[in-house]
Amino acid sequence: MKIKAIITGATGMVGEGVLYECLNHPDVESVLVVNRRTINMDHTKLKEIIHNDFYDFRSIEDQLKGYNACFFCLGTTSVGKKKEVYKKITFDITKALADVLFKLNPDATFCYISGSGTDSSEKGKLMWARVKGRTENYILNLGFRQAFAFRPAIIQPTKGLKNTLTPYKILSPFLPLVRTIFPKYICSLKEIGIAMINSVTKGYDKNVLEVEDIKILAHK
Repeated sequence: MKIKAIITGATGMVGEGVLYECLNHPDVESVLVVNRRTINMDHTKLKEIIHNDFYDFRSIEDQLKGYNACFFCLGTTSVGKKKEVYKKITFDITKALADVLFKLNPDATFCYISGSGTDSSEKGKLMWARVKGRTENYILNLGFRQAFAFRPAIIQPTKGLKNTLTPYKILSPFLPLVRTIFPKYICSLKEIGIAMINSVTKGYDKNVLEVEDIKILAHK
């Protein structure tokens, strides 16, 4: 199976890393990135749509047809945000795109970047974990052929990419040691990208992927 993927969040660290793996993977035929601002990149596999309203994708529906994967990497920190603001960015945007893609491409695989500690019960004490849990549950139950929630914790960045977050730039030299000591809490950005690609072509026996699952699927 050749993958035709839609990627969101390509201007962020995770989305950029997933895009990098897709552009360099033989199983990926084409990639459409949907952004608010351009990534300024030319590649034979790559197409970009600049779209300002991420709460309404109806105006670009015709350009979203025919894709068999979505790697949803858009996200934000909950720090300093009230629940309604965080919910609007995290849940509402994800739902808006997922609803359109399910209508157009129900046989697609939808991969959602969540996070370690997400609360699937939606009843825990941490606001961000409840909102992430609600978002996961919505995606996993929408009806796509396959849907997966990826829950990375510490991410080892890919060298040479421009959107690596500052804390990771500082900690990068120490992350191989951290991975050796605490392997259950760290995976690489490369492994996340490869695992998403493999989820489309090979599937996985769990819908919610913790760090160890991400690494297993990446090397499947």
